[in-house]
Order: sequence, then C-alpha cells, then structure tokens
Amino acid sequence: MSVRRLCCRSSVLLRAGERGRWLLFLLLMCWAVASVAAPLPAYQKVKDRYQASDVLVLDRTEQLLERVRTDFQGRRGDWISLGDISVALQRAVIQSEDQRFYTHEGVDWRAIVAAGWGNVFHQQHRGASTLTMQLLGFIDHEYRRGPNGRGIGQKIDQARQALVMEESWTKPQILEAYLNLAAFRGELIGVDALARVLFQKHPSGLNGREAAIAAVLLRGPNASLPVLRQRSCALLADMGMADECQGLDDFLYQVLKRRSAPRVDTPSLAPHFARLAVGQLEAAPVPGQALPTSLDASLQRFALQRVGSRLKALGMENVRDAAVVVMDNETGQVLAYVGSSGERSTAAQVDHARALRQAGSALKPFLYAQALEEERLTAVSLLDDRPLNLPTGNGLYIPQNYDKRFSGWVSVRTALASSLNIPAVRVLLMVTPDGFARRLVQLGLPLDQSGDFYGYSLALGSADVTLLSLTNAYRVLANSGRYSVPQYFADRRATPKWQQIMSPAAAWIVGNILSDRQARARTFGLDSPLSTLFWTAVKTGTSKDMRDNWCVGWSQRYTVGVWVGNSGGGSMQDVSGVSGAGPIWHDIMSHLHRSEQSAQPPMPSGVASAMVDFQDDMEPSRQDFFIGDSAMRHVALAEHSDVQEHSRPRILSPVSGTILALDPDIPIDKQRVLLKAGKTDRPDGLTWRLGSEVLGYGREVAWTPRPGRHRIQLLDEDGTVLDEVRLESR
Repeated sequence: MSVRRLCCRSSVLLRAGERGRWLLFLLLMCWAVASVAAPLPAYQKVKDRYQASDVLVLDRTEQLLERVRTDFQGRRGDWISLGDISVALQRAVIQSEDQRFYTHEGVDWRAIVAAGWGNVFHQQHRGASTLTMQLLGFIDHEYRRGPNGRGIGQKIDQARQALVMEESWTKPQILEAYLNLAAFRGELIGVDALARVLFQKHPSGLNGREAAIAAVLLRGPNASLPVLRQRSCALLADMGMADECQGLDDFLYQVLKRRSAPRVDTPSLAPHFARLAVGQLEAAPVPGQALPTSLDASLQRFALQRVGSRLKALGMENVRDAAVVVMDNETGQVLAYVGSSGERSTAAQVDHARALRQAGSALKPFLYAQALEEERLTAVSLLDDRPLNLPTGNGLYIPQNYDKRFSGWVSVRTALASSLNIPAVRVLLMVTPDGFARRLVQLGLPLDQSGDFYGYSLALGSADVTLLSLTNAYRVLANSGRYSVPQYFADRRATPKWQQIMSPAAAWIVGNILSDRQARARTFGLDSPLSTLFWTAVKTGTSKDMRDNWCVGWSQRYTVGVWVGNSGGGSMQDVSGVSGAGPIWHDIMSHLHRSEQSAQPPMPSGVASAMVDFQDDMEPSRQDFFIGDSAMRHVALAEHSDVQEHSRPRILSPVSGTILALDPDIPIDKQRVLLKAGKTDRPDGLTWRLGSEVLGYGREVAWTPRPGRHRIQLLDEDGTVLDEVRLESR
C-alpha cells in the first residue's frame, strides 16, 4: 500500500470521531510525506562510524590481547551482524516495540491512529514510533526525544525521514543497526555490551527469557525490578513462553547485579601492558581504535603459564605475586609483559612490573662495571671478604653475605659472579655512593634521592626500582653500554635513539663474568637455574628479609627480567632469586632459544686478554680480560696486606663507631663493656688504654664506660699501638 493511500484512509477514519488536533497532525504528516526529505546516511556509513568504547590492543601479529576502555560516556562493544544475534532477541524486540515492522514502510499508520484515539478519548499515553523512527534518534541528535517529549513538528519530520530510510535501507539492516545502537540499561549500549555484561554470553546465545528482559529494557532502561518483572512476564506470555515467568524475580535480580561486570569471553593476556601502551600514545586514543603493539601473544601465554606453574610450586613458601618483562636487545621492543600472577595475587590489578621494589644484589653489575670503567679494579683484582664495619650518621653499617660466611681474599670475578656482599661494599667505597647513584639514574632507574641518602647500602640494592626499568638497564650491558628507552609498538622502522652510558669494554667484561658458571659456583653451584645450554649472562637479587627476589639476564638477542614476591611486602620463606625468580627466567630464556642459538658478543677493541695465576693458589689460574693496558699475569697481596700483617691482634669488640647506651636505672659502676682482642701467642703482653689511663691487660678486659666520646687503644708489650676504636657512651 502506498504512503499517499495510507494517508487518505487514515484521514477518513479520523473524521469519524477524532478531534481536531489529531486530524490536523495527520494531515500535516501526509503533506510532509509528499515533500522532499533531507538526505540520510547510508547503512554502511553508519556502521563504519560506529565506535566501541574500548581501544583494541593487538599483539605484533594483530591478535587481540586486551580491550582498554577509553570512552566513559557509554559502554559499547563490537558491531554485531544480524546473523550473529539471537533470533529470540529479534523476535522479542519486534513483539515489544514494533509488531508490524516487516509490513509497514517506516511509519505504522494503524499504530498512530490507535495512539491518537487512546490519547484523546481514553487518556492513555501510547507511543507509535516504529523501530525505524527510533533508529533515526540513535543516528541523528535532531530526532532524539527531549525531556518534554517530541513536538508535532519533530514527529512529522521523524516520520517523513523514516519513510525515506526504508526506501534505501533494508529491513535486516534497520533491525541490525537498531540492536547495535539502542541503550539497554545504565551505560550499556548495543547488543554486544548487553549480552556480554548482563547475561555473560555472546549475543547469539540469548534465550527466550533473556531476550524478553532485554526487550523490555528498551522501553524502560532504568525501570525498577518489579516493573521489569511485570513487563517481561507479559511479553513472555505474548511470545507463548509464559512458563518462563517462574523464578523470574531471582533471575532478574542476578542479571541486574551484573550491569558493571567484566565483559565475558574477552582475551585478557596482558591487561597491565595494554594500559601502559595506551598511555604511551602521543595523541588521545580513539575509542574503537586498533592498536598494534610489540608484544608476542604466544610468548606472553608461555610466560603466564610459567609464572602460574612456578608460584604453585612455591605455594608453601608464602609467595603470591610475580612479574616478567622480555625485551628485544636491539630494538628495545617489549615482547612479553606479565604484570601480575592473576588470581593468585592479592592485588591482581597492581602492575608489579612497574611497582617500586628494593633491588637487592641486582644492582651489583652496574657497580662493578663503573669500577672497571674507571680502572679502579680489574677482573682479577682482589677484594677482602671479611667482616666490615662502616660508621654512618646512624651508627655502624655492618654488611653480611647471604650465607653468613666469609671467603677472605677473592677476585672481582668471583665476588660479582657469586654475589658476595662485603666486596661489593668495598667497591662502593671506591666509586662513592653519589657517583654510583648518578650512574643508576643514567641507566633509567627511578632513584629519587642522592647517593648520600642511600649510603653504603646502595651497593646491596637498598634503592627501589621497577622490573621494567631494571630489565632495560640490563639491556645496556647487552648492547655494549648503549642505552635506549623501551619500545611498546610494533613499528619495525623505528630506530632506537642510543646514548652511550658506559664503555663497551666494561659492559663486555661484566657480561663475561656473569656468564661464568665456574665463578658463581661458590654461591650457586655448577648446576642451577642460572645455567643454560647456550650463552647467557645473568644475575639474581634478594632484598632484605626476602621480600623481593629478582633474576635478570640476557642472551645474544633477548633480555629477560623476573620479579617474585608479595604485593603487600610480606617476607617469603627461604626463597631467594635463584629458587624463586631463577626457574621462571630459565624456562622463558630456554623457550626463546628453543630453535636459535646464542653466542657471546665479540670482544670489543678496548679489551685485552692474558693468562693469570694467583699467589698461593688463592684462585685457579685462568685466562682473564682487562681494559686497556691494565693486564697482569700474576696476582699477589700487597706487602701491607700480607699474612703477617693480618696475624697481629686486632680489637674485635666493640667495633669502632659503636654508640653505647647507658641504662639510667642501673648504677654506672655496675655497667660493663667487654673489650676483646683477636688471638695472639702472647695475650699477657696486651695492654688496653683509654687516653693515659690503663684499663687492663690480656685479650679480654671488662671496662666501666662513662658518658662521652672515647678512644680506646690496644698496645703490645713494647708500647706499640696495634689497633684503636672510637666510641661514644650516652
């Protein structure tokens, strides 16, 4: 039936009993239909300009990694074709909103007449908008219903445009666009958001009951639960499914609770990396934008699997969190990024790869590289691994090794590879805390204080760093001392902007030391997770009280960093870098090199090699490497460090710098401090003296301290001062 014939028939019906206002409205509509309408956008244009509320973060092969929401005006999913939308939902929407959808031409004249009759004679407020007319409101703001409804002129124009739309759009296109653009509940817009959030399933899987609920939500998106139940039950009855009304209250309650739920069945391989990548965009992200990144989805899955498996194995040791970063050495692209252990974590939303944690021994390679570069040391220089007491403004700093043992004189190679603490502190005394802190900042580590703030403990990693920045700093060692910022996108044409931070020679020698399984055998043994079948250089770290442990290392092509610990900072139970983070590092590095080899980088021009032997076989003879002309062939203790010098008795207790606290509730003459000297063949020849006062004789003397600053000396039988300490009593 043509539009003009419909108008004429409706006019006759209205003359029989309609009042003047509705007659005038219908005549105006008939006149408007005959006039020329403004052009409407084509179906394809409407579909193409549709935008999801999320940025689609893709891996380097354009696999979907994550959806990151950037538009908070509405929650929209993907555009769903009509063939992928439940037939039950299509039927329910047509039954509820526009029963003659497939027979009218955009305007339902019978519904308009019925609405007019009800409004005029029965005070019933009925609508007559078709799906086509409603769709116009979704496409063009001009046709949207205002707070006071639509005026006659707006209704007439809307009807005219609906007729025009039906001439260029097909019915399936209109229904598809309507279901993708309609608002259902709260911020949920479109069938994809509705189905995946409220019903936790794909749009194709909605059943009759769910379809009825969705359809009545279109009529009243914010209606109360009792109203929705009444309307849903009525619609189910119209659809011949009245038995679905049973238990509808409870079902509706559960459905509406999910209005802010996560979107079901959406890939979530790298949520923390996805947010990081979106934040790196120079321009504001466009909702619906596809963002290719540098991540490798298959490698990401493997890293997630290894994290979960390893933490499960450590379940009894109070370990809940882990993070992994894998980078390409040359490009700086991030290939894998695990920010959390997921369900095992107590703070799964926290990005542990960018959380500040204490570095532990993981900073030592940079300290030794700086000392080598400044030619303060060589790889064969001897460091004293004996008890060390350093006075500070807060008392004494007394570093200890991880195993509480001491090795005496050890080479730089052994000290670094075996991660000995006391030698590292001695190296920091040469480099100075402030100089070392400046180097760490150059490497991109987020130190926000000067070296003096951290003091001597900086050698043992007292500074807070992030796994991402630490992994990228190790990339500097892998790239001959060159630094560049991490890359998060898969632009293969991008060239890193390099900055030379340390000499290639120092970086190469440190890599050579960290790849030497013989040198690290003292602490880690010959067979540990740090050993691989191909060339790698690796270092572990464990922070104070086993709160964090690290394993970071590189091969010829990749740098891998792993952190294991607890988000809340709780201590692990006997878990170190080699037992916690180490196995994850080993598995990921082995996976990367399952089909490719890794060889040590060529020796730089500034490095020389020589065969070296050690005095008294302190260490086995070996081929070692030196910067410039610092090569040597024989290593021996200096004359002042000979055994004879060390055999002289020293003051063992108290150590210099000790602050003694006197108890005011105990008489001073009842308080004692034990002065103790080292072993000697003639203990009776030892004299203890405070200024000109003799305190006693022998290896041990009980001294009554007095408030003030004191210098206590130990003399031999000839009156020669063997040792002295400075104390303060308060």
